[in-house]
Amino acid sequence: MKTAIVSVISDLSTDRRVHRTCTTLKGLGFDVLLVGRRRRSSLALDKRDYRTKRIFLLFDKGFLFYAEFNIRLFFYLLFKKADLLVANDLDTMLPNYLIKCLRRKNIVYDSHEYFTGVPELEGRKFVRNTWLRIERWIFPKLNDIITVNNSIAELYRKEYHKELTVVRNITNLQKFKTEKSKKELGLAENKFIIILQGSGINVDRGAEEAVMAMKYVRDAVLYIIGDGDVLDILKKMVTEMQLENKVIFIPKQPMDILFQYTSHADIGLTLDKDTNINYRFSLPNKLFDYIHAGVPVLASPLPEVKNIIQQFNVGELIENHKPEHIAAKLNALLVDKPKRDVLKENCIIAKMVLNWESEEKKLIDVFKKFI
Repeated sequence: MKTAIVSVISDLSTDRRVHRTCTTLKGLGFDVLLVGRRRRSSLALDKRDYRTKRIFLLFDKGFLFYAEFNIRLFFYLLFKKADLLVANDLDTMLPNYLIKCLRRKNIVYDSHEYFTGVPELEGRKFVRNTWLRIERWIFPKLNDIITVNNSIAELYRKEYHKELTVVRNITNLQKFKTEKSKKELGLAENKFIIILQGSGINVDRGAEEAVMAMKYVRDAVLYIIGDGDVLDILKKMVTEMQLENKVIFIPKQPMDILFQYTSHADIGLTLDKDTNINYRFSLPNKLFDYIHAGVPVLASPLPEVKNIIQQFNVGELIENHKPEHIAAKLNALLVDKPKRDVLKENCIIAKMVLNWESEEKKLIDVFKKFI
């Protein structure tokens, strides 16, 4: 049996894209080892059909964090048997590529985003240029490259003249059922439920405006489920605006439990701003989670998101990020039950097209050449 080692810098617990990748490799007959990091706040991993390894680091952010992870990953890979290396994102590419060269291994690179365009690198010229140098050295030498949507693939094609395989991060056809009631989950039983979920509730994702909008939204509660850089700011806003009864925070949840919450929502939010190239061309996981749960979506009109919303008529788009405008959109949807029912029905139709079972075929075509 051939061995595939999949590397990612996340803590593995909520990273569904790498879980799907590992499951696909397992289905193709590979012995799979997934390597990531362990944080003090990491959830326990659920039982999986492949092996996992989480590296505990002394540093949790900044240059020393990335340096420590890359060094530790390099030496870990150096002494592990592997027929195929799968590097997820630029922050794992260097150690994987060095091992490929030293040990002549096959490598597949999966870019989850346009890494050098992330907002965290804006205004940090030295750091951004360091990542760019790594990318420009290695990327042109790769043969098998995957990314998450056509817009990002086109950026890389223009920059490096390489063909990429687009594998969208689409939700599996759910085997989960809504088994827990609103009461059991602690959700409001006599209010509309609005949900904003994700593991990257960060700056410029529209979360602050969503909270401010709740000041004007009637008979509804906003549940923010997950984690991210702005959670502390959001909690402070909620306290200062006295919105404790209208905005409630729930920690990140395992996939099956998260679906229980999502399926009870009346509206799902994805409000990323067009403030940088990476966000402009993003296609958030939560968009597909909402669709699969039959939840109408209120979204910002980013190109990839807009295409899905309009093609399948599963939600509405905001025109700007003013809290009053977002609130008006929410209020209009919440009082228009016939429209919500149509959008819900369209979600059910859309998920039969937008599902991992269909999308996975493209990933299989990439991996099967290494069997």
